[in-house]
Amino acid sequence: REKRLLEGEGRSGGVNHCARLLLDWRVGFGGRWVLVSSCASLCVVSMSILNYNGGCVVAMAGKECVAIAADRRLGVQLQTVSCEATRLFQMNDRLFLGLTGLMTDIDSLHNLFNFKLNLYTMREGRQIKPKTFSNLVASTLYEKRFGPYFSEPVIAGLNADNTPFLCAMDLLGAPAKADDFVVSGTCSESLFGTCETFFRPGMNPDELFETISQALLSALDRDSISGWGAIVHVITPEGTTTRTLKARMD
Repeated sequence: REKRLLEGEGRSGGVNHCARLLLDWRVGFGGRWVLVSSCASLCVVSMSILNYNGGCVVAMAGKECVAIAADRRLGVQLQTVSCEATRLFQMNDRLFLGLTGLMTDIDSLHNLFNFKLNLYTMREGRQIKPKTFSNLVASTLYEKRFGPYFSEPVIAGLNADNTPFLCAMDLLGAPAKADDFVVSGTCSESLFGTCETFFRPGMNPDELFETISQALLSALDRDSISGWGAIVHVITPEGTTTRTLKARMD
């Protein structure tokens, strides 16, 4: 039917004079709407369900410190709903979890991880290590692989010897650990470029905050479905420092 509409009918630019809306739904994570208009033009809008609400998260390592940052925008595709979205969650004094993707699944995963973390704390009588928590997150996501949560986690924390721990995952729980930085979200391509440009090893907490802030703000300026402010957490052996950033609001 699509071939007949696009090639055979109307003979005016290959489409019919009557406007038609065709839906080609792909099995998986999104769909593609094809609008065949009377002016013989095609308008194709495709968006993954992971990009439906927008948002991004970046984590970066320093010398005996680690930082994690995220934007504050909550949208419905290109429509902005709120600029107070929460994508970063403190799991304990030395561990943060960042979640990008569908906001409803972010809330569901946050509640589920809190539940499992409380069970672990009661059973073990101690705080969970970042590596152990990353295994918990990976197994939780993988057990739902046939109907996955549409969210990609970023884990940042400090180990017992104060060395940084960074790990990012896809929606099936496949981990990607790094010694410098990890990114996730709608502007991950821009974040990779800015982080590779600004990052340098051995940064102290103040230098780390400045670096991750500039990298995030520069990447947000190149993405229309994330931004509208940001929040940065810097984790050190002495505690956690939280700062909010102003960004473009257009």
